[in-house]
Amino acid sequence: MHCPQPSGPEGDNGGMPILNKDMTVCISLAGRPSNLGTRFHNFLYDELGLNFIYKAFTTDDIEGAIRGVRALGIRGCSVSMPFKEAVIPLVDVIEDSARAIESVNTIVNDDGELTASNTDYEAIALLIEEHGLDPAQRVLVRGSGGMAKATVAAFRGAGFDEVTVLARNTELGPAIAEQYGYAWVATDPEPGADLIVNVTPLGMAGADADALSFSREHIDAARAVFDVVAFPAETPLIRTAREAGKTVITGAEVHALQAAKQFERYTGMPITREQVQRAAAFSRE
Repeated sequence: MHCPQPSGPEGDNGGMPILNKDMTVCISLAGRPSNLGTRFHNFLYDELGLNFIYKAFTTDDIEGAIRGVRALGIRGCSVSMPFKEAVIPLVDVIEDSARAIESVNTIVNDDGELTASNTDYEAIALLIEEHGLDPAQRVLVRGSGGMAKATVAAFRGAGFDEVTVLARNTELGPAIAEQYGYAWVATDPEPGADLIVNVTPLGMAGADADALSFSREHIDAARAVFDVVAFPAETPLIRTAREAGKTVITGAEVHALQAAKQFERYTGMPITREQVQRAAAFSRE
C-alpha cells in the first residue's frame, strides 16, 4: 500500500512543501496540457499536508514517457488525448473500467508495476446516477474519440437502450455504436432526443470557444443537456441550455469527479465532496 507522506518541518514553507528528495511525483500527459489537473491536485496536496507534487507534460514519445514513469518511480500519471489508447500495450495491469472501453486515463505505479484504469468512465456513470437520468430516455451523443467511448459505455452500463452516436468519422463513429449496440449517424438527425451530449472540442476554450455543438432546435427539444467539455464550465451549449430552462450537466462536474478518483488512487486517501468542490473551484481561478 502506498502511504501518503505528510509534509514535515524540513520542507514546510507554510503551504506547499519545498521541493525535496522524498517528494512523491504525479504527472499528466496530454496533447494540449492545461492547468486544471495541476491546480486541482496540488491544491489538495497543500490542504492535506501531503509531500506530493503534480506537473503537466506533453510529449511526442509516449513510449519513452511511460518508460520514464516506470523508471523514475513517478507515482501517478493522468493520460489525455491523444494517448488514451496508445498507452494500453505499455502497462502491466488493465482494470475493468479501462478494458471495457479500450481507453486509459489513469496509470498508477506500484514499485514498477503500472495499473491502468479509466476514471472518466467512472465519473460519467456516477453523474448519470446522481442526476437521475431515466434509462428510457432517447440519447444523442456527438463525438467519436476516447472520451466519447467512455460516455457511450457509461450509458450502456446504466441500462440506456436508445442511444445514437453522431460522428463525422466514418470509421470510429460506427465502431463505437456497434460495440455497444447503438445506432450511428454522420449528420445531425431531426431534433427529438431527450438528452443531448457533446463529447467534442466544440465550445472548448480556444479556436472552438464560440461553437454551439447542437442546434437550438435540438436544445429546445431536449429535457437535459450534457457537455463533457471541461473548460470553460459554461460552454455555449451549457449557457444556451440554462437560458432555455433545461437540466444541465457540465464537463466541470466530470473533470472534478474523475480527478478526485485519480487523487484517491495516487495517494490512498479518500476525500469528501466538499474538498472536491474546493479543489475544483481553485482549479478554475
